Formats: sequence, structure tokens, C-alpha cells
Amino acid sequence: MGNALQSLVASMDPYLMQILVNIGIAIVLALGLNVIVGLAGQLSLGHAAFMSIGAFTSAMITIKTGLPFSLNLAATGVVTALVAALIGFPILRLTGDYLAICTLGFAEIVKVFFLNFQPTNKALGLTVPGAHTAIPMPIYVAVVVVLSVLVATFVQSSRFGRALKAIREDEIAAEAMGIDAARYKIQAFALGSFMAGVAGGLYAHFLSYINPSDFGFLKSVDMLSMVVLGGLGSVPGTVLGAAVLASAPEFLRFMAQYRMLVYGALLVFLMVFRPNGLLGGVNFTELVLRALKMKPRKRS
Repeated sequence: MGNALQSLVASMDPYLMQILVNIGIAIVLALGLNVIVGLAGQLSLGHAAFMSIGAFTSAMITIKTGLPFSLNLAATGVVTALVAALIGFPILRLTGDYLAICTLGFAEIVKVFFLNFQPTNKALGLTVPGAHTAIPMPIYVAVVVVLSVLVATFVQSSRFGRALKAIREDEIAAEAMGIDAARYKIQAFALGSFMAGVAGGLYAHFLSYINPSDFGFLKSVDMLSMVVLGGLGSVPGTVLGAAVLASAPEFLRFMAQYRMLVYGALLVFLMVFRPNGLLGGVNFTELVLRALKMKPRKRS
């Protein structure tokens, strides 16, 4: 099985494979941020910090222990989620712009920390050895993407997801109905960061080299743009937004110096004509029912 998968990956064009893997990692990152921003309504500008924590944690686990890659990713996600829970406990008391500034400040702290942390080679970055798995990395990324979509869809339709939506719409009213807003927000923050940590581990082992400068403020803005473009709270929208924005710079590469100008104009154009995102308010259940020409059943 491993040899067949390796042959399949080896037969693909390396450039196309790299684009597909980058899209897959972007989807996992955006789905995690969608839980925080789209469902819970907590504006975070520090998602790249949790990606960097996951990337460096996963790399150090591989270097120091040589764990199987599946256990490596699980441990990486748990470590990242624990950090997010510890940070979220004090800062999630804030809302709106104040929360965004706090998460932005945390992201800069993490970046400076890794720039001066000797075990990760400071500003020189860290060379990551190959993952201990017989499964090629692109296949691993595809499996993680499928699992992330399933988890995000389940969370959205679960009691936990409905509680997050209630907090997003009106936190005071949600607390009056008996919802522990603080607990739910911390759990959402930890879950989204868990997915960011796993994506960071995939990113580190696919590129085989990571640098703290790769996880700056603009990386967080890119992730937030994917969620907003696709549609806040929409899982298929987030997948589509991540796919569009992760691949757009590559498809516009032929324009050389005007590439980012067209990229920005495309974002403005889409948000003017689709202010709720490409698939705002749409979930996978509705898409399946529409494909079957059935109307979604209303909740009582």
C-alpha cells in the first residue's frame, strides 16, 4: 500500500503537488480559524502564532524522539491547544478590537521568542528531517483535510456549535439562557488552535525548513481573509476561500510585479459583490440536500 501511494505521488507533477499541498494546509488552518471567528465570533489576528508553535513543536518532536508521524501530529495539536487555553483564559474576557489587538500582540511575542530561542536555531531557522511514516506527505495532508472538514461540519451542527453561534449573536442573551460563554469561547479557541498546530506540523515536514519570519502578521491576515472571503461560519465557504486564496498567487505568477495588485483587486471585487462571502450561510448539509432537491428541515 505504501509503495503504491509513493508511486502515485511520484507520478504527479512536483509543482502541481506543491500547490495542492499548500491548499490542503491552508484549508486546515482556515477551518480552525473559522471555529474561532466564524462560529464563536471572536476576532483573532494571531492564528499564525499557533501555526508556528505547532510547526516548531512537531519539528522538535521529530528531531528529539522520532515518534511516528500520526502520534507526532496528535501531540503537536494537544500542546498547541494547551497553550491556546492558557492564553485564552485571560484574553477571551475581551471582545472585538481589544481581543484582536491582544491576539496580535501574542503573535508578535511568539515570533520574537522563536527568533531568540536557541534550541530552534534562533533566526537562522530549523531544518526538519523527514517524517517517520510510510505514507507520503501529500496523502497525509489529504487525510487531515478530510478529517478537519468532518470535524468542522460536526461541530457546526452540534450542541457545542449552536452554543457558539448564540454567543456570536449576543453573548449577554446567551449567558441569560444558561450558556457558560467563557468556557465555550476557551474551548473554541483551543479547538481552532489544535487544528492550526496540526497544520503547522504538516507545513514543517512538507517544506523541511521553517523560519520564525514565515509566521508573521501577514500570515494571520491571509488566514482571516480566507474565512471572510468564503463566508463566516460556512464550512464549504471556508474550504473554497482557502482554495482560492492559496492558489491565486501561483496562478497570477505570470504577471510578475503586478501579481499582488491583481490579487488585492480580486479581493475587493469579491467582497463588494459578495459581502457575505462566496458561500456565506451555506453548510455541507444544505449542499447535499440541494443536490438531492430536498429542503432542509427546520429546527423546532
